[in-house]
Amino acid sequence: MSSRVENIKNILDDKKAVDIDVFDLTDKEYLVDYVVIATTLNPRHGAALLDNLKIELKPKGEEFLRVDEDENWTVIDLGDIFIHLMSEKYREKYNIEDFLKDFQRPKN
Repeated sequence: MSSRVENIKNILDDKKAVDIDVFDLTDKEYLVDYVVIATTLNPRHGAALLDNLKIELKPKGEEFLRVDEDENWTVIDLGDIFIHLMSEKYREKYNIEDFLKDFQRPKN
C-alpha cells in the first residue's frame, strides 16, 4: 500500500472514523488506483474528518481536485485516490465494498 494511502488511513483512524477499508485497484482498469472508505459517526463528524484531511494532507502536497459532500456521503477526489466518508446507513445501502471487491476489469 502506498505511503499516501497509509497516511490517509492513519488520519481517519486518529480522528475516530469507523470501519476503514482500503481497496488497491492498481491492477484494474478503474478510475483511480486506490479507494478508501470510512464510516462517519454523524454529519458533523464527517465534516470534521474532511477538514482534518485537508489540514494534514495539503501541506504534504495533496491536491483536492473535487469534493462532493452532504451529511451522509462525502467523496474526495485526489486524482489517483478516492476517499468516501459515509454514514452507516448509506454505507449499508450502497455497499460499494462489494462492487470494488468484485471489480474484475484488468488493465490491458
